Amino acid sequence: MFQSLQERLNQAVKSLSGKGRITELNVAATVKEIRRALVEADVNYKVAKDVTDRIKDEAIGRKVLIDVNPGQLLVKIMEDELAALMGGQAVGINIKGEPAIILMSGLQGSGKTTFCGKLAHYLKKQNRNVLLVACDIYRPAAIDQLKVLGANVGVDVYAEPDNKNAVEIAQNGIKHAKSNNKQIVIIDTAGRLAIDEQMMNEIAQVKQAINPTETLFVVDAMTGQDAVNTAKAFNDRLNFDGVVLTKLDGDTRGGAALSIKAVVDKPIKFVGRGEKPEDIDVFHPERMARRILDMGDVVSLVENLQKVFDEEEEKRLAAQIRKNQLNLEDFLGQIRQIKKMGNIKDMIGMIPGMSQMLKGKEIDENAYKPTEAILLSMTPKERQQPAIIDASRKKRIALGSGTTVDKVNALLKQFEEMKKFMKKMNQMQSSGKMR
Repeated sequence: MFQSLQERLNQAVKSLSGKGRITELNVAATVKEIRRALVEADVNYKVAKDVTDRIKDEAIGRKVLIDVNPGQLLVKIMEDELAALMGGQAVGINIKGEPAIILMSGLQGSGKTTFCGKLAHYLKKQNRNVLLVACDIYRPAAIDQLKVLGANVGVDVYAEPDNKNAVEIAQNGIKHAKSNNKQIVIIDTAGRLAIDEQMMNEIAQVKQAINPTETLFVVDAMTGQDAVNTAKAFNDRLNFDGVVLTKLDGDTRGGAALSIKAVVDKPIKFVGRGEKPEDIDVFHPERMARRILDMGDVVSLVENLQKVFDEEEEKRLAAQIRKNQLNLEDFLGQIRQIKKMGNIKDMIGMIPGMSQMLKGKEIDENAYKPTEAILLSMTPKERQQPAIIDASRKKRIALGSGTTVDKVNALLKQFEEMKKFMKKMNQMQSSGKMR
């Protein structure tokens, strides 16, 4: 995410390295490169000009503090300005009301229906009783898709497959929510292929009829400046409350995230970064600014780790390690925990400086799959007692996992080495050498 923009901004700042102070002459060339980088990232030209003008005004004449070089000072100014450009601080979703009603809008293919499932999961985790309402009466299988998403996250879905009146379905869905003590209603509307007058009229009528607590516009971050133009057209008609950026884990240039707040004056409230229900984050402008500048986002990294962290499982695992009773079943459990974390490349990008360190290097998102396949080809008894795995069992496991006996041997050897290391660490801790 934002890799190209990161590289261009880093190159621009490097031009100030070694300078004794920021002057109008040396900052002008740097700001010009920053502006070019933003425009190439598909940021609206006027927005790019305004923000770089502010960076220049703020930088010129500033005294460089002890141990802070001009490049570092400019990075700090850029961080502040980019965060301000994207809204300054996180803005929460309005879920007041009995029930609270959230109306979703957006173009077809933006990931709107998928996001409805993610938002339902996010709110359910906060102990809210949520209902999804299927008002997409045009796209084939849209209702089925929402039902599958609802089932995956344990949320009810209200649908009327034979009704072709979106307004009626929305109103009936809200009545159903009230009679079934639902606290939040999320209404999935039909995605628009373009700014179509008839379709825009329909969603405007739905909004007028149900008076939602919150109206969100879902946009594909990978569409760049087109996303901003579409958001403006929708906002002129719907006056929505906030924006959701989806597919932020893709190869996006960043223009939508950087421009949308300045153009429509509505906050980005959430971002989607994958296909799993938990792949949803509250949008924090200051954190995103740090990521764009390759300064990392450790807070978000910790939050994402906590989402998949099973405290009871970790306690059990720690006890197993202390007793030197770690087995391959535990190993498999840890792989599954890692899988829940989502896009590995995205997670690594949250560590300060890692994007530059890994520049040009491929990160295999599926590196764990052969190991998982080998473990799943074992019987539960074999995973719990690896010592019983003899030559014939190894052949069967290799065949079942689509790998080789050498790969099975390598995994078993790696596991034994890990156990020895854990045992040594326990002995050192018990003897007090690690205190």
